[in-house]
Formats: sequence, C-alpha cells, structure tokens
Amino acid sequence: MTRCPPASTALRHHCRNGPGAPIRLSLPRRRASAPHRIDHRRRSGPRAPLMAEEAAASLEEQPLHKPSSLREAAVDDETRALVVPDAADLLPSPPSAVEANFARYFIADFLNPGYDQYVYRHPNGLCVVGLAPAHVVFKEEGAITAVDFNVGKSDRSEMKVTGKRKRNAQHLQENSALCKVCVNDKSFIVRCCVKGSLLEINERLIKQPDLLNTAADREGYIAIFQPKPADWLKIKDKFLSYEDYKNLRGVC
Repeated sequence: MTRCPPASTALRHHCRNGPGAPIRLSLPRRRASAPHRIDHRRRSGPRAPLMAEEAAASLEEQPLHKPSSLREAAVDDETRALVVPDAADLLPSPPSAVEANFARYFIADFLNPGYDQYVYRHPNGLCVVGLAPAHVVFKEEGAITAVDFNVGKSDRSEMKVTGKRKRNAQHLQENSALCKVCVNDKSFIVRCCVKGSLLEINERLIKQPDLLNTAADREGYIAIFQPKPADWLKIKDKFLSYEDYKNLRGVC
C-alpha cells in the first residue's frame, strides 16, 4: 500500500479512512473578544452636568459636624470683645511700652532723703534701673548737664559684656555706686538698687544727658541688671508698687 502525501485535509482523510467515509471539516475557533469597556472619564453630553448636580446635592444632604451651642457662643463673645470692646473697659489712653511689658517698682529715699529710683522688671527677669520722677535731682535749678559712669574704683562705661554666659559682667550689690548725675556744680550718686550682674549701661547718656530731663523712664534709663531669682525675692519686698509710690509722692 502506497502512502499518500498529505496534500490537503480531504486527501489525508481519504487515505486514512477509505473512499466512502464522510468528511468532517473543522473550522478554526475564533477567540472571544473582550467586553467593550466604557471610559466614564470621557463621558460627555447632557448627562454629565446632571451627575455633577446630583453629587453636589448628596453632599449638601449629609449632616456636618457643628460645635456645641455653648462653645460657639463663648467664641463669639471673645471675638466680639476683641473687635468691638466695651467702651467702659477702655483706658483713657493706650498703655505705653513700659506699662505693657514691665512690672514697675519704686524705692524712695534710698540711702539718702529724696534719692528715689525705679526698677522695671521684665518677665524674663531683667531689671531696668533709673531715676524716679520725684528724685531730688529734678528739683534742682537747671537741667542735668552730665552723667559720669566713672565712680572711682571702676568705670562702668568700659565694661563690655559678651556671649550667652555674660562674660565680663560686673557683679554688684544693692548699694553699689552706678554713676554720678551732675547738675551745675553738684553731683548725685545713683545706686544699683538690685543685687546682680550689670549687663549694660545706657551709653547714650554720656553724650545726651538731657535724656534724663525729657524721658528718664524710657530712653533715659541708667542700666540693665540680671539678678538671680533668689536675690530678687529677697529685695522685692523693699520696693513700692506704682500705685503706692504715686500715693506717697503724688507724682509718677
């Protein structure tokens, strides 16, 4: 028996099964196509704005978290007090920088009659020392003409404090001489009033002594000290408050 060449599908079937066998044709299978995907991002038309409106309406229907009525009322009262304060609570004039940032203390007749001085203490612990309004020097005829920081043993103006550790700071006592204030031919010793480290003297007074005549409680301060907290507590009771000094001297 001769072998037939596989020329075609029908010929191979005839050679294998004989001439009378039925021929079955097999068609190639088609791959199932993937389902059509709809890109909703590209969807446009009259339905798109409708969907946006529906989403916005659903968000509006959701309940929002609201603070309690008491808390809301408290916040409103505080805000209202800041924006529209009660006229009865307002001061006749706004507070000065000294009044707003310092606790004001005074000492009367320090070591000598009429030698009144002030100590303004900042919340950081620093103390500003100067001449009080009723100091005897302001009662002299004529204005202050000179301020001398050379008090004999040392010249306070030559001190240069550096660094966070306040190197070269002089440690002085309450009754230590700080400077001399001159009016005509008279001089008055100004004391430290506090025990602590002398950090700074007002060098402007050397060239502008008139600052003591015009702004002794501001630009005309004498010096700045840094007392230790324990030392401050010891001497704090010796000072008068602003109101007590005002009642004592009648000026402030």
